[in-house]
Amino acid sequence: MAYYTVAHFLQKGDMYGNDHSSVKPAQLTNEIWEFLFCNGPFPENSSISSSLLKEMKQEFDYWYPFDLRVSGKDLIQNHLTFCICNHTAMFPKHHWPRGFRCNGHIMLNSEKMSKSTGNFRTLRQAIEEFSADATRFALADAGDGMDDADFVFEAANAAILRLTKEIAWMQEVLSAEPSLRNGPPSTYADRVFANEINIAVRTAEKNYSEYMFREALKTGFYDLQAARDEYRLSCGSGGMNWNLLWRFMDVQTRLIVPICPHYAEYAWRELLKKDGYVIKSGWPEADLPDLTLKKANKYLQDMIISMRKLLQKQVSGSKKGNVNLNSQNKPTVGLIYVDEQYGGWKKECLGILQRKFDTSTGSFAPDKEILSELQKSDIAQQGNFKQIQKLCMPFLRFKKDEVLAVGVQALDLRLPFGEIEVLEKNSDLIKRQLGLERLEILSMIDDALERAGPHAAVVRQNPPSPGNPTAIFL
Repeated sequence: MAYYTVAHFLQKGDMYGNDHSSVKPAQLTNEIWEFLFCNGPFPENSSISSSLLKEMKQEFDYWYPFDLRVSGKDLIQNHLTFCICNHTAMFPKHHWPRGFRCNGHIMLNSEKMSKSTGNFRTLRQAIEEFSADATRFALADAGDGMDDADFVFEAANAAILRLTKEIAWMQEVLSAEPSLRNGPPSTYADRVFANEINIAVRTAEKNYSEYMFREALKTGFYDLQAARDEYRLSCGSGGMNWNLLWRFMDVQTRLIVPICPHYAEYAWRELLKKDGYVIKSGWPEADLPDLTLKKANKYLQDMIISMRKLLQKQVSGSKKGNVNLNSQNKPTVGLIYVDEQYGGWKKECLGILQRKFDTSTGSFAPDKEILSELQKSDIAQQGNFKQIQKLCMPFLRFKKDEVLAVGVQALDLRLPFGEIEVLEKNSDLIKRQLGLERLEILSMIDDALERAGPHAAVVRQNPPSPGNPTAIFL
């Protein structure tokens, strides 16, 4: 690696070393190498010109220590290990390597590359077939870590379509500027979209710094595009915010530049009309993400999906029936019952689990201790405790499993946001998504069951709980 920093002086750009007329091998004495690589004294008696030696020394000092060496996983036991050994033996600590990155082998369309079978592409062939940026996009999307990466032709072709489609969308938005809202984020959808942009900036930066390029592509492009598409659906008649869309286009262009530099430069200069080069523009700034807002939006989107499935089932009359949301029996009114906080025996069970959870080990006390605590609790004094206990045990098991899946916040008595507030602020979106004319958000703490009429039994049989509202369609 050290030799590479001065090889162009010695070989005049000939990688095979056939041309070494500038310096003869005999002139490269130990004193020369000591001076170049180990800060030794200047070799006054060398036949190599002092100006050339100083240039070589400057070149080495510029490039060392090298930041990263990337190689295949099969070289860990030999080349890479010896690289570390040689550097620690020969160089001072400030010239030791700063990082190594190992990767797997590359496959082509899920099969091993092989010239004999014809399943083979050189980089030049891939670039000529798919373009440089689409090739880089597909390579980044092929895999992370030491698993074998899979370069898929369909992914490269899809990248061409994605990037071309994105250019067309940006042109459309830029031409529609006068018809869009201006100003800071003001609606719930605005705040969610702005938050998703901040999340993309932060997570993509982390992924790039860890050389996880597929994850960087996911967080900095795919997830960001999904957030943009969701924003378009959420805005409704109020329209989208121009300032947010401009920030989205700016951020997306900067986040994709390490993978698709040609596309990014075109978008930066030709579409956004910015000066200079995007590759020199720096990483976009981002506020600290609001994770509670992200959870609230996930709750909202999950609720819309589950309610749509419930509505489709109600319209079709059967899980296997044909879904026909335009049929005459389609409901037009939605009642959503919400219970924002656990109470009664569920509250008691959660309190027991909170006390019996060890945060240092991330585990619960033995089931015997939890059962003993339950039998000493206030609900054990009730006359129908045996009946309640039959409900408690599956609830305790469910919550323990949920903690292992999502974390200790699963034991909270309520969600970190107001469910009713989120649903009410997005009632227009819910109505549009479900095709309803009217929507009511009802709290179980109020006397609201009578609004369900003959369907009240459904709410009693499937009572809502924090994070799980119950919907009735009329």
